[in-house]
Amino acid sequence: MTLTISTRRRVGKTTLDLPVFGFGAAHLGELYSKVDEAQSQATLNAAWDAGVRFYDTAPWYGRGLSEHRLGGLLRTKPRGEFLINTKVGRILKRPADPATFSTAPWTGGLPFEVVFDYTYGGIMRAYEDALQRLALNTVDSLVIHDLDTMYHTPDQVPGYLRQLTGGGMKALTELKANGHIKAIGVGNNISGNLDDMLGEIDVDFAIVAMPYTLLDQSVLNTSMANCQRRGVSVVIGAPFASGILVTGSGAGAKYAYGAASPEVQAKVRGIEAVCAAHRVGMPAAALQFVLAHPAVVSVIPGSAKPEEVTQNVASLVAPIPAAFWADLRSEGLIAADAPVPA
Repeated sequence: MTLTISTRRRVGKTTLDLPVFGFGAAHLGELYSKVDEAQSQATLNAAWDAGVRFYDTAPWYGRGLSEHRLGGLLRTKPRGEFLINTKVGRILKRPADPATFSTAPWTGGLPFEVVFDYTYGGIMRAYEDALQRLALNTVDSLVIHDLDTMYHTPDQVPGYLRQLTGGGMKALTELKANGHIKAIGVGNNISGNLDDMLGEIDVDFAIVAMPYTLLDQSVLNTSMANCQRRGVSVVIGAPFASGILVTGSGAGAKYAYGAASPEVQAKVRGIEAVCAAHRVGMPAAALQFVLAHPAVVSVIPGSAKPEEVTQNVASLVAPIPAAFWADLRSEGLIAADAPVPA
């Protein structure tokens, strides 16, 4: 099937149909570098003008800045013309000492402290606060964010999970049952954490970031298969593996939110060689590869510049010959049983 930016796929057993291509707004929270207001607005306008109608954000992204910026665009658009997902699990509060507060690990962002709270009250407050930052009175879905060992120590996770199962899930199911949201999701960063979560709670979709990309299919027969078996749809949150599948190998290449290791660099050089042989752009291969998995309903690459949006949209529909995927397989650069575009 030929993909277009308006192609939609159904999320689990819900009524939510997501475009296969969305806009991930983490970079507007100033992850790696500052993004001035003019550039932020130009990037969002470029996405809208290109036909992007699905947007993903979170309170964590720039400690509220991403939601503010995204809401600045979407509040001016007809509500029925776009879909938006944000996340719960964190509440933003005034820091104890505003004069010395650091927004790290964000390069910029807003000066608000983060408090994790997965209780009934915490989920409801996070939801209401997000609506106000977005300047919207509805969102289409909510994601339980970062209840994993990237942000919590192993001994903290069970306590937060008890908050969720003891009340937080009740809040989410009430919001869905009352028609305030159409779907409930979960977002994890660490391989294995998603499977643990799916054993405890029922959700409609999962945002899978680093563990499933053109560069790494280590969860193909674990988390991805588990989602497919349970009828849990997948949104791919980091199709470019933190950047290296766009920038390519070399000095300064980013992988998994840090500097790419020599092993990762070597594998990327192998993918680059196959791309060159077939005249295929690596970003196009990265986007189209993840969308070939039957559990995947959407991919949400991030952009911090208008030209990045334009390039991503073009990559979605760029032609890629079947021989390209065959060569990646034969050279061991993707898993032998990984689904590829037809």
